[in-house]
Parts: sequence; C-alpha cells; structure tokens
Amino acid sequence: MSHTAHNHAHDGHNHDHAHPSRGLRALLIVLGFTTIIFLAELIGGLWSQSLALLSDAMHMLSDSTGLIVAVIAIIIGKRKATPVATYGYRRIEVIAALINAAAVSAISVWIVIEALSRLRSHEEVNTTMMLIIGTIGLIANIFGALVLHNHAEENINIQGAFLHVLVDLFGSVAVILAAIIMQFTGFSGADTIASLIIAVLILPRSISLLSRAYKILMEHAPANIDVDKLAQELRAVPTVQAIHDLHVWSVNGEEALATCHVVIDTDNSSNCTVLDKVQQVFSEHGIEHSTVQIESHAHYAHEEVCH
Repeated sequence: MSHTAHNHAHDGHNHDHAHPSRGLRALLIVLGFTTIIFLAELIGGLWSQSLALLSDAMHMLSDSTGLIVAVIAIIIGKRKATPVATYGYRRIEVIAALINAAAVSAISVWIVIEALSRLRSHEEVNTTMMLIIGTIGLIANIFGALVLHNHAEENINIQGAFLHVLVDLFGSVAVILAAIIMQFTGFSGADTIASLIIAVLILPRSISLLSRAYKILMEHAPANIDVDKLAQELRAVPTVQAIHDLHVWSVNGEEALATCHVVIDTDNSSNCTVLDKVQQVFSEHGIEHSTVQIESHAHYAHEEVCH
C-alpha cells in the first residue's frame, strides 16, 4: 500500500500576507509619537507628582518597547523559509507579542500596588500640568489609533499595538478627568482612582493577549476550530474507516495547519478521491494547508504514532 503525503500547495497563494510594509510603516509612525508622549508624561508625572500620569507613562514605555519588538519581529518574520527554518520566521511575531503582553501585565500590577500605597498618603498634585500632559497624550493616542486601525487585523503584533494605543487613549481620558475633578473639588483621591482605572483597562487585555500568544507557542488548536467536530466529519468521509494522529495548530496565529493519517478501505477506495474529500473537510473548517497520509489497516502496526 503506498502512502500518500499531500501538501496543499495553495495555487497562486502568497503566505506573506497583507502588505507587511504598510503595517510596518504604521508601527514606526505610532512608535515615534508614543516615545514622545512617554517622555512628556514621565517628566510631567514627576513634576506634578501625579501617579495617574506616571502610570500612563509606564504604559507608554511598555507600548514603545512592545512596538520596537514588533517592528523587529515583522522585519525578521519577512525572511523566507529555508531548509533549516522550514516554516520561515513568522513565529517570532508571536514571541514578540508574548514579551509585550508579559511586560504590560507586570506594569499593570505595579500600578495597582503603587495606587494602593498612595491611599495612605496625600501627595500634592499639580493638576494644571497633569491636565496639559493628559490632553497632549489624548491627541497623540487618537492619532495613533487612527493610523493603526486599518492594519489591526494583519498580525498579532499590530493587533496588540492597536489594543495598547486604544487603552492608552482611555488612560488619557482618565488622567484628564482626574485633573479636572481635583482642580474643581480638591479631591486628591481622584488621581489614585484614575491610575487604578488605567490598570483595570490594561490588565484584562494584556492577560488575554498573553494567553493567546502562549497557546500559539504551545501549538494548541486555534480557538475557532472545533477539533472534535473536525474529526467526526473526517471519519464520515465515504470509505474512510478511521483517522488518527490528527493535529491542528498555527505557526503565527493567523493560518491554521493540520496533519492527519487516514485509514481507508483499500478495496473500494481511490486515494485521490478520498484525499480530495478529506481536504475539502479541512477547508470547510478554515484549514487551507494540510498534510494527509492515506494508509490501510495493515500499515498501522508499522508506524510510530505521535500522541
């Protein structure tokens, strides 16, 4: 019995995906603005003694670092596959997202700890400086969000960058509101509350991105693919007697890949017909790149099965 290994070649399809140079250009533009706002908020936060400004500055720092990592990852990820790196280098983008998300999560925890410690003290805050810097940050973040909006679906890096800019935008709103409240009511706790709001906005999103990157690196099946249902539909293909060694994963969080061994009735089956039907099932589940081995029951005892 011959073994048919089929690698879906994607006729005319390019895996480089969606204008990476434009996404890279957008990231560089936002990186420039984010770095300027970080410096402004850091200086303004130290000068005005505003924890909310310092919190937003630390998030800006994590954004700047994350954007730098994302830029490097996109540049490396554009390298073509080689005989050694047979999948290419696009997984570096997932590693970059993991680093970015971990850094943002750690900074969010620091903000919460610092805010809680401030509840026992009464720092004098320069609300005028806080309001000016917060307004500048808001304008810059609106611009950054608009620049990245059209590229947010290109890869996990740009999705993360867009998310952080969006959270920064809300953080700037929180800073401005806190400054106005303190200026007109004298309620100094508004600064601490604003910093906690920023942390609450950041942490769930950073943990979500961290979880997604972790699952990709651990080669979990993509969340949108029901592997049990996929297996049932593969077994239902005419003349297929069994399947085993079914694996579904993604290298970069965008394209799903699959491998599977399909046991067929060799007396009543055409390898090519079965293969076409099996790959149609994969395609219906959003898997356009699969490797399928067609075999008989007689072969099963002669192979090592990957669990």
